[in-house]
Amino acid sequence: MNPTDVLITGIGVVSSLGLGADAHWQALTRREPMPALDLERFSPYIVHPLPEIDWSTQIPKRGDQRQMETWQRLGTYTGGLALEDAGIKDDEALCASMDMIIAAGGGERDVAVDQAILDASLTRNDNDVLLNEKLTTELRPTLFLAQLSNLLAGNISIVHKVTGSSRTFMGEDGAGVSAIETAAARIRSGQSAHLLVGAAFQTEHPDMLLAYELGGYLQREKWSPVWQRNKDLGGGVITGSGAAFLVLESREHAEKRGRTPYAAIGPVASGRARRKDTDLQKDLAAMLAPLQQDVRPVLAISGASGAHAPTAAERAALESAGAVVRGFNTLTGHLKEAQFPFAVALAALAVRHGQAYPAFDPSSEKPFESAPKAALATAIGYDCFEGMGLIVEA
Repeated sequence: MNPTDVLITGIGVVSSLGLGADAHWQALTRREPMPALDLERFSPYIVHPLPEIDWSTQIPKRGDQRQMETWQRLGTYTGGLALEDAGIKDDEALCASMDMIIAAGGGERDVAVDQAILDASLTRNDNDVLLNEKLTTELRPTLFLAQLSNLLAGNISIVHKVTGSSRTFMGEDGAGVSAIETAAARIRSGQSAHLLVGAAFQTEHPDMLLAYELGGYLQREKWSPVWQRNKDLGGGVITGSGAAFLVLESREHAEKRGRTPYAAIGPVASGRARRKDTDLQKDLAAMLAPLQQDVRPVLAISGASGAHAPTAAERAALESAGAVVRGFNTLTGHLKEAQFPFAVALAALAVRHGQAYPAFDPSSEKPFESAPKAALATAIGYDCFEGMGLIVEA
C-alpha cells in the first residue's frame, strides 16, 4: 500500500435508472435489469431520459437553478451527490482545498432563436445584417455565456464551494477518459490530496442529437441491446441523459479522515487510434495487455457506444483477453463525456460489493460467478479516442 494510492471515496451517478449509487446498484443487480426509454419525443430516434429530479436538494437557491442549463444543473446536482457520499459536502475547509477536473461539452443552443434566424433568412438577403440584429435582440449575455464549457466547474464552485484548482476537458468520450486519467495522475504525484472529477450529458435537446446524426451515428425506430444494434437501422448509437462524479483521495488523506473507500483506481490507459488506417481490435488488445491481471475471468464494465465498428472491435478484444463483458449502454444509453466516469463508478460498486452485475443482455453476455476483486472500465469512443482503467480493491 502506498500513501498516494488513488482511492474512490464518493460516488454520484444519475441516469434514466435513478439517482445515486445505491439506486443504480439496486437497478443493475436485479435479475432482469430493464431500460427506461422515450420512443416518442425525438422519433425516429430513441433516448434514455432523465428521471424526475428535485434540483433543490443539491442546488438550494432558485436563482442558481434558473441561470443554469439542464446539463449544468445535472452536473452540479451529481457533483453534490458525490461530495455528500464522501462526507465532504458540509466541510468548508475540505471543499475550499479540493481540486476539480470536469469533462464537458459546449452547452445547449437556444433552438427557438436558431429557428427564428433560419425563418427570417428565407425572406432576406442581408444575412450579415440579420445576424447582427438577432445577436443584439435575441441573445442575452447569460445565454451566450451558457455555451462555455467551463461554466459547469464554475457552478460547482459557486454552489458547493469547491474552490481549489479547476480544469475542464472537451472532446466527447475522450474528455471523460482524460479527466479520470489526469485526476489519478495528480493524486499519485502528490499534486492533489483530494479531488472531484466527472461529467454530465443532457441528450434531450435537438442539437445534441443533431451532432450525432450529422455523422450518421444514431440508431432509428427500434431499441435493442448495445451488442445487437442493426446496421439497417442506422449507426447504432442510442443516447441517454446522465452524469457521473467521483471523489478521489490519496490513501493518506482518506485514512486521516477515516473514510472507507469503494475501490482504488489502478493503471489508466488512453489512445487515439487512426481507425481508418489500423486494426482497432489490435490497438485495443495492445492497450489492454498492461492492465490485465493473472486472475481470470476479468469483469469488464464496457462503455461501448453501439457504433458498429468500434463496438465490434472492443467486444472482440475483450473476449479474446478472457473478459466477461457488461455493456451498460444497453440500460443507460450513451452518455458521451460522462461515459468513462460512469464506467469507473459502476466498476467501483462491483468491487466494493464483491459481486458482478447480472448479464444486461443475457443472449450476448456470459455469466460471471466469482466475486470480482478487480474490474476493467472502458470507454471506446463512437468516433475517436479510446480509454481503459483497472479498478481494484482498496
